[in-house]
Amino acid sequence: MSSSNKRRPNFLLIVADDLGFSDVGCFGSEIRTPNLDKLASSGIRMTDFHTAAACSPTRAMLLSGTDNHIAGVGVMSEQKEHDLARWDVPGHEGYLNLRVAALPEVLQDNGYHTLLSGKWHLGLKPAYIPDKRGFDRSFALLPGCSNHYGWEPQFGEGMIKHFERIPPLYTEDGNLVDLKANTNNDPKGFYSSDFYVENLVKYLSERPTDKPFFAFLPFAAPHWPLQVNKAYRDRYKGVYDDGPETLRLRRLARLKELGLIAQDVIPHEVVAPPETEWSAFTDQERKLSARAMETFAGMVEKMDENIGKILNYLEEIGEADNTFIIFQSDNGAEGASYEARPTMGDSVLDVVNRFYDNSLENIGEYNSFVWYGPRWAQAATAPSRLYKMYSTEGGIKVPMIINYPPWTKERGGEVVNAFATVMDIMPTILDLAGVQHPGKTFRGREVEEMRGKSWVKFFENKNHIEDTTTAIHLEDDPAVGWELFGRAALRKGNWKIVYMTPWSYGKGDWELFNLSKDPGETKDLSGEEPQKLKELLELWEIYVKKNGVVWGSPLSEVEVKVPGLERKDVIGGDPLEDTRAWMPHRGHCKD
Repeated sequence: MSSSNKRRPNFLLIVADDLGFSDVGCFGSEIRTPNLDKLASSGIRMTDFHTAAACSPTRAMLLSGTDNHIAGVGVMSEQKEHDLARWDVPGHEGYLNLRVAALPEVLQDNGYHTLLSGKWHLGLKPAYIPDKRGFDRSFALLPGCSNHYGWEPQFGEGMIKHFERIPPLYTEDGNLVDLKANTNNDPKGFYSSDFYVENLVKYLSERPTDKPFFAFLPFAAPHWPLQVNKAYRDRYKGVYDDGPETLRLRRLARLKELGLIAQDVIPHEVVAPPETEWSAFTDQERKLSARAMETFAGMVEKMDENIGKILNYLEEIGEADNTFIIFQSDNGAEGASYEARPTMGDSVLDVVNRFYDNSLENIGEYNSFVWYGPRWAQAATAPSRLYKMYSTEGGIKVPMIINYPPWTKERGGEVVNAFATVMDIMPTILDLAGVQHPGKTFRGREVEEMRGKSWVKFFENKNHIEDTTTAIHLEDDPAVGWELFGRAALRKGNWKIVYMTPWSYGKGDWELFNLSKDPGETKDLSGEEPQKLKELLELWEIYVKKNGVVWGSPLSEVEVKVPGLERKDVIGGDPLEDTRAWMPHRGHCKD
């Protein structure tokens, strides 16, 4: 444990859901986030912090300190049916598996009181939910998202798989919660961001005060469906009327002004279907699109307001100075456009139009269901390439704020440009807590060791070399790889290779980028630097082997069916069956 801390620190991990790099004020946004801005002004912002390309893989890495392909989420449970046989291998269960010692489990065994209030998304089976993975108290949204007001229509015969996967399925300490939907914006009723924080404050007020605490606060906001009280939505009325490209340029200018990107950076061009061009929209389509973005902004402001409540509570109970606080997003901004997906778009839109009211005035209400699409997302990920679900920088580089007075008291407002990953958080926390990782065995089972690297030496060495990529991850440390849904990347120092199929905005071969000169991944150097490409491809093969990545033939654009092979027959089982076991009286899909 760090010698500068005699009392073991508390930990508060705050994770936003699908928040883009520039979606909070201190990272260049016009969205009002005074509490996060204050946290950053007395803390440190990290500009080269990386996650996985999507929600559950990131959470698996965060809570295991290792690669998502080892921790059980080499593929998201929602995606597995695209090619069941391909992902029927260990590490692709779709939930946080028992090959890893989870961070709350290790802390729990070493005297910490462990709490979760928010989104889980790491398993639906009773044996893999928070109370079985080290949390003393937990209120958890089990699926990947849900209605923020706890409501859903009576779908009946209209139920489809997309909606059956995302019920308001909550558990508290392992027991199903009978959640009452909030259909009138009752301030005392359920709204995800409000309730998660109120509940965490309650848990903290009931904690044993002779133990330090580990509190995990994973918001479901601002993930779709975009929903928030109109009072917050309407604070942004008119702000986005000029469209996403205007917003993108404003964000880029502000990022430069804040010193978070280089003045001469070349941003990647926006990649999106031509029919989503602002100029191609009718006046009504522009109003609806701007309203969705206004709602998104209101959700972020509402989340920030609630973050302020938990920070104020830490001050009230005298724990603020001894609490290591992290704020981050789980991946890049969400650019999915479901209406543009030929395999599922018609059915999703049909159900939305049948059961929800997405009229201009109603967007954001409990009975609306909207997302904002690829162009608004790329306003938030600029200057980076693409967005969530891609292993390009736009999908995996996210805002990160650290606030821990022993590290940050004399460095408030500082910006750190060192490369780091979400796998580093567990080793950092264990280091600060004075706890050893159990190694290869834990609670009677074999487990994998951590792949991440502690930040303690970096932040406690006042003479470290600033503004370098090697200050945390040194030249002799292993390369860092990413893979999700057949889209891959690997980074060593400033060099990065990327692979994507032509049907997912790639060239069907490896691309090479020098991120120190080209953070937007705009110039493929694979032809000019064949030796560097060869070097990184050799490291990629090592990464694949060590982490159990499914690699080889490119992922098919269309769903691959194997006669006789059903979801329940493959590793991890069928998450829809798991959902139905919790909610047997809810409607079932037929697709």
